[in-house]
Parts: sequence; C-alpha cells; structure tokens
Amino acid sequence: MATLTRRAALSLGALGATLGAAGTLARPALAQSGFPSRPIRMLVPWGAGGTTDIQMRALCESASAKLGQPVVVENRSGAGGILGAQALLNEKPDGYTLSQMPISVFRYPHMAARPPFDPMKDFTWVSQLTGYLFGVVVRADAPWNTFDEFIAASKKDPGKYTYGTPGVGTSLHITMEQIAGQKGVEWIHVPFRGFAENLTSLLSGQTHALVDSSGWAEMVRDGRAKLLVTWGPSRAKRFPDTPTLKESGIDLVSTSPYGVAGPKGMDPAVVKVLDEAFRVAVNDPKHVAILDRYDMPVIYMGPEEYAAFAQKTNAEEKAMVERLGLKL
Repeated sequence: MATLTRRAALSLGALGATLGAAGTLARPALAQSGFPSRPIRMLVPWGAGGTTDIQMRALCESASAKLGQPVVVENRSGAGGILGAQALLNEKPDGYTLSQMPISVFRYPHMAARPPFDPMKDFTWVSQLTGYLFGVVVRADAPWNTFDEFIAASKKDPGKYTYGTPGVGTSLHITMEQIAGQKGVEWIHVPFRGFAENLTSLLSGQTHALVDSSGWAEMVRDGRAKLLVTWGPSRAKRFPDTPTLKESGIDLVSTSPYGVAGPKGMDPAVVKVLDEAFRVAVNDPKHVAILDRYDMPVIYMGPEEYAAFAQKTNAEEKAMVERLGLKL
C-alpha cells in the first residue's frame, strides 16, 4: 500500500412511479421533450457502501419516482473523486448520464500539470444537494480520547502515526495537512479508494486514524470507535460532546458541498426536468432520513445558483492550490 508522508505529500501535492396526468401538467418541459424515456445513469466517484454512495442511492431512488424512469448508480471510485467528472467528457449531453461532483473536481485541475478537464467549460451544473460531516476517528482501544492527545502523540514521534482518507487531493487530505502545518505535526497519509478500505485498515491496526465523512457514525454511537473531532462550523447534532476543529484551537471548517452535473451543452429544458426531480428528491423524507443519519444538511441550489457557486469555488480552490504550492 502506497503511503505519503506529509513532507512527501507536500512535495508531490503539499498537496418513480409512472407520471400521471397531474404530473404532466406540473412539468411541461417533460411533456414537451419526452425526457426521460429511458433509464438515467448516475456516476458516483466513490466506493460502494460509503456515505456518498448510500446518500446518492437514496436520492436517485426518490428522483426515479419523480422522473418515471430509473436513475441507476454506477460507482467509479479512485483518483480522489474525479473519475465521474472525467467520464462525462465522453458522454452525450442528453441528460442520460450525470455525475456526483465533489469539491476535488475544482481542485484537481489546478494541481495537475495537464488538467484532465476545465470545471468551467466542460460541464453543465444541474443541482447542488448537500455537504459532508467530516471527522477524525480512531479505534475504541486507541490511547487517545481527544484530538489534542492525538496531535501531541504525533508531535512527540514525527512520522510514526498514520491516517487514511479517500485519496490524495481530497478535502480530507488537504485539511489534515493544513492542520499539520498549523500544529507542527508530521504524520503519514494513506490514500484509499473508498470508505470500506479505510475502515478495514483502521480496524486491523494498519492505520492509526480514519479521516472521512460520517460513514463512521454508527460505529461511534455503538462504542466500536472513538470520534476525536468534527470539522463543521458547529458541533454535530448526533455528537454534541465532540468538539469542532475551531473549538480545538484550529481555525478551519471543512464541509465540501456537492451536487450533480452533466456534460457540457445540455438542453436547458432537460436540465429543468432533472433539477426539479432532484429538488423534490433531496427534500423527500426518506432521503432526509439518510442525511440525518450522517449529520448532512440539505444545501440545495438550482442550476443558475449552482453554476455561480461552481465558478466561485473554482476560483477559491485555484487560489488555495497556488498559495500552498500543491502539485500532483
């Protein structure tokens, strides 16, 4: 398994139901275009069974009921979450292939010597959906009960302690390295293809900490793991006793909002149909129950607002990459 020390990382990366008459009247764009007339593919660039996969499957099930056609999830894990976006470059802009778009889509091109895509030119932004609850988790028998204790141990033995994330260049990796910079810590980054690999490594003792979105929630609640810190602007509803980074003296907040996009050049009428389905789906009680399970908020935006958010985020990520000197 490849590992990256902080120093090495910083040198490389310093780094549903059939539509009825009422539905037809409510959605004239659908009636006029006949869209969708067949299943829609939703690329999820993370491994099966992780937080994003579970959330997106719940969303797609709810959207299917609204659209009258299945929205089928396809996992494309690896490369820090950009494989879905990359796949869209070879797809027709007909609305039948979409992808979940993590924030790494805005960061990766600015770190690469040869950017695989341009976030502002190569995609059609459909709907923003939600954001993550991130946290640092250790085994139940680990000697640390607070993030301060883990940092102190890491400072005492530079390069000894390891943490796993979903990949190089993800918000989880970048934020941990920002923490390391603020606290004068050197630890070892271990990138994985998804949550399941990350968790297996933690539980087997191969890595000391799991740094990921809240797929760890049930394990923590059951006492099978310890949550040392969360990264949101305030304490998580389900974990009110766990402090945030800011409360731990680290001036950082990381939530990584994300949504859905398609290939560039999509018909606005098709985008409207899809966005309406996702707007309904993201607020569906069944989907909201999944969000609540992982302390994830609804952060819905329609196409215009989401496109503006994408432009702002792209500029911010470019500035951060340049400031930190991140390179792949």
